[in-house]
Amino acid sequence: MVRRSPITNMFAGSPVRPLQGHISKVHECVKKLEPFFTAVLAKDYEQVAILEREIHRLEVEADDLKHELRLHLPNSLFMPMPRERILDIVTHQDQIANKVKEVTGVVNARKIQIPDEIAELMMQFVLVNISASRQAKKIVNELDELIEVGFRGREVSTVEEMIDDLDNIEYEADKTGQQINNALFSIEKSLDPIEVMFLYRTIQGVGDVADIAQRVGARLELLLAR
Repeated sequence: MVRRSPITNMFAGSPVRPLQGHISKVHECVKKLEPFFTAVLAKDYEQVAILEREIHRLEVEADDLKHELRLHLPNSLFMPMPRERILDIVTHQDQIANKVKEVTGVVNARKIQIPDEIAELMMQFVLVNISASRQAKKIVNELDELIEVGFRGREVSTVEEMIDDLDNIEYEADKTGQQINNALFSIEKSLDPIEVMFLYRTIQGVGDVADIAQRVGARLELLLAR
């Protein structure tokens, strides 16, 4: 009896199942942003370092899933969705985990401190970006249903509404990010210039999570227009 690898079994059931497995791992990584920044605000840099290592591990696991997907994805005309589209979506999903690893790595390495004046806004910002990742995961998990109904009917309307919700979450993330930037600008003269530069970079990096999640939704929206 020939034993198939887990990734082969996934493809045997559905060409999108590995994509869903990948976004689940990516979202595990993104969820760590909440305890990570909680530890940063508490100046608990021992916990910050522990969480940064956990995030790095999850990002590596997501990367492995991405490589497995690329390696085993069938090149078939009979797939229910274009091979290039699956590869495009997994690339954007992977960028989310990459961004989380990048941001948390810099914060941990530099022991960045979040000023009290922007601490509350920063946590709001982190949470809304996590929500964007969660929404992208929900949308990707609807692909099986979409394939089953041939990208037609009520399921398409449901997914379109979910994509609209993702757009709204990303808009809220942008607004909150701008509020943080404005608040930081008002106090930046009292801070070390180098630290200010890295604070702006951190804010931008966290905000990129929602931006990239929205791009995942946009790629899926193209499938609905087939």
